[in-house]
Amino acid sequence: MRCAHSPSRWTRLVRVFCGFFIMPANALVARALAAAFLAGPLKVDQCVGRGAQLLGRSWRWLRPLAQRVCESFRERARPRQIELAGFLRHDQGFRQASERYELKLVDQITTRPAMSPVAAAGSWDVPAIRTPAELGDWLEITLGELDWFADLWALEYKRSRGRLRHYHYRILAKRFGQVRLIEAPKARLKAIQRRILTGILDRITPHASVHGFRRGRSVKTFAAVHTGKHIVLRLDLRDFFPSIRAARIQALFRTAGYPDRVADLLAGLCTNAAPQDVWEFIADARPEQLRQARRLYAQPHLPQGAPTSPALANLAAYRLDCRLAALAASAGASYTRYADDLAFSGGRDFARVAGRFHLHVAAIVMQEGFAVHHRKTRIMRQGVRQRLAGIVVNRHTNVVRADYDRLKATLTNCIRHGAESQNRTNCADFRAHLLGRISFVDMLNPHRGARLRALFERIVW
Repeated sequence: MRCAHSPSRWTRLVRVFCGFFIMPANALVARALAAAFLAGPLKVDQCVGRGAQLLGRSWRWLRPLAQRVCESFRERARPRQIELAGFLRHDQGFRQASERYELKLVDQITTRPAMSPVAAAGSWDVPAIRTPAELGDWLEITLGELDWFADLWALEYKRSRGRLRHYHYRILAKRFGQVRLIEAPKARLKAIQRRILTGILDRITPHASVHGFRRGRSVKTFAAVHTGKHIVLRLDLRDFFPSIRAARIQALFRTAGYPDRVADLLAGLCTNAAPQDVWEFIADARPEQLRQARRLYAQPHLPQGAPTSPALANLAAYRLDCRLAALAASAGASYTRYADDLAFSGGRDFARVAGRFHLHVAAIVMQEGFAVHHRKTRIMRQGVRQRLAGIVVNRHTNVVRADYDRLKATLTNCIRHGAESQNRTNCADFRAHLLGRISFVDMLNPHRGARLRALFERIVW
């Protein structure tokens, strides 16, 4: 029998509802105060000013609180609002103030989002975008379309087959039973990503050691640093693009100064979670490798095939490049990176430590959230062919002799038997294909390139 003073079932339900959906007063103040602190530079005086405007007066406890906040987040990237609000709620000084005083939110204008780049990104000339509405206007799409393309709820992963997906998928089989998933965005999303690439990402300079996907840099400049060296060390990063998660991309955009909501939407536009049914018709992969690939691509990641992914990958690996460049300098070596290819080279002093040097490199790579493909690690001394990204670097940059001989034989057969007889892969524009291969040889070795071009001119099309 129920006691007369016990609450009724309706009362209990109301209490549960209030507990779930009504935020406590101190939590509301903490959330608003966190937004005020993040509405500008995270500096003590400015945080105190915005906090005082929000609360209607400059409380004595506000400055010590701002000092603790700035000290706690000094060495880190710009925090998220929810993270800072949690810090405030657990701060003893703030809890005592919220219990002792009746805190009211007087002016919430100070909580409006604002661009607030950290010191490291202060020189980045990125456009100011403060709200989702401004982002939609900048991309020339509606708010509904912005939410749809950003796909923060991972509907691409959950949705069945159909025209509503944003990506085309193609699986490439690799050596050792591994697979690579090419995720090509459809036309409208690709246009949005190109806008982000040219308007934001191209204005942020990657590390000086990066040679891939940069104007004025190429695979030749990547390899030329290591020509004529006593020893060359080559390493390869495993699953470079899909190992870069959406959280890292969100942090990158927040570091550029964008408010949390805008940074989340920008990251959503540039990342993807591949649906499980794209793996149904692959038979060449080993079962264990296939399971690993399904788990890897199921999480929001940088899609290999999106125009924004190379630039974002370079920026996401900035700390990795800094640490590896410093490690190489300490060993008297040179360091460059081209996408997932890492190259180190040096003289006799570096040769003496190269045997254990690559272990230090692998440790740093792991600490930065990547992994080394150990089967592809090579230590190449002068007595063997030193090769980086398909380029021989023993004395100068040069094409592999076997590749040159094959291309020369193809051009000769085109002269003798016609070009169509050599188009064994049914290339749509075989003439442009041959010109591209000749241009690559000419870039590395102009003397050999001139010979091949003379043969090409004799072909009857």
